[in-house]
Amino acid sequence: MTISIAATHARGKFATDKIFGAAAAANLAVGKYGKDKVINATIGAILDDNEALVCLPTVEKVFRTLPINEVINYAPIAGLPEFLEAAMALTFGDNRPEAYTNAVATSGGSGVLHHTIWNYSEIGDKILTSDWYWGPYKVLCEDALRKLDTFTLFDENQNFNSKAFEAKVNELLVKQDSLVTILNTPAHNPTGYSISDSEWDNILDVVKAAAKNEAKRIVILVDAAYLDYAGEKNECRAFLKKFSNLPDNVLIILAFSMSKSYTMYGQRTGAMIGISRSQAVIKEFADINQYSSRATWSNINRGCMRLLATVYNDKATLAQVEQERAHYYSLIRERSQIFVREAKAANLRMLPYIAGFFLTIPAADPDAVCGKLHDDHIFAVPLGKGVRVAVCAVPSAKITGMAGKVAQALAAVEK
Repeated sequence: MTISIAATHARGKFATDKIFGAAAAANLAVGKYGKDKVINATIGAILDDNEALVCLPTVEKVFRTLPINEVINYAPIAGLPEFLEAAMALTFGDNRPEAYTNAVATSGGSGVLHHTIWNYSEIGDKILTSDWYWGPYKVLCEDALRKLDTFTLFDENQNFNSKAFEAKVNELLVKQDSLVTILNTPAHNPTGYSISDSEWDNILDVVKAAAKNEAKRIVILVDAAYLDYAGEKNECRAFLKKFSNLPDNVLIILAFSMSKSYTMYGQRTGAMIGISRSQAVIKEFADINQYSSRATWSNINRGCMRLLATVYNDKATLAQVEQERAHYYSLIRERSQIFVREAKAANLRMLPYIAGFFLTIPAADPDAVCGKLHDDHIFAVPLGKGVRVAVCAVPSAKITGMAGKVAQALAAVEK
């Protein structure tokens, strides 16, 4: 007889992360065959053409020159005020909406997701996202005693499926008074899709129609972790203006993260940014999320917050960081273009890719396809309905020919 002393809501939990599992398999193959013989398309971080992890040089320089007290000292629970202002200014660019805004520091983008799920949905509620999603969304929901539900992301024309979104929003709001929806855009993980400005109009039309019932509370969490790799700075932020003057029972939350934009993945520094027409809603936003921070991680990484504030407040330094990031944006774009071009030539069906770290190939048996790719020493991540390729991590020389190998593996498995 197996004995458990865990609380009933905690029993049976265990973590099996396919991303880290695939990465571990790739590392074993490197040890066996050599790095030059292995294609590791599992890593959600930028690797250069020598497959070394990238840190933006100016970011590293500033971080290493911070006074030791700014690295080791505690920070305010809400976050350093200069950091919060920088996070909001950098997120909005020239597209700050006409609304009240505020921010609270979080442990990376995952901290934004945690607080949003915990503070804006009821226990037992369903949280809504698209059917292609980052796996930890489900873990975060279930650990908070919620459930994850999905709508079909793409319609028959491979555009955002506004009808499916509307149907699911209306279905859930019949059953629950609060609805949190997570939209990972632009440069969606895992597909690389970005919701267009006109598609945002459709989404907000659905939200505003649902909000006419004042008993309902609707929160849209925009997981914008890849925002700075999504295209021209203000063009890819234009949709943020659309969050102006929304109904009082609608709250927009933006997830800001320093992981990708500032290559500070392990420093776990982020911010949740609230947008509302109601000043009272934004005051409540700051109050309750600071409280949850105190109840989880207390305060976050002061050094990394000071890093962002220092970069932002020196315009020459900020310009240099943006120039360095633009180089890696171009590098990722070059890699993705090779794969997309060769996929087309090989008749390999992909989900629509616009920008970002990842692209995805639909598959009936993703685990089998990834297993077959191991024969060619290619390692990708099996998802529920497809195979994710991290173009951020594979040099162009290794990307070349990869789409054809994926097509062959898919054909071998699905014949």
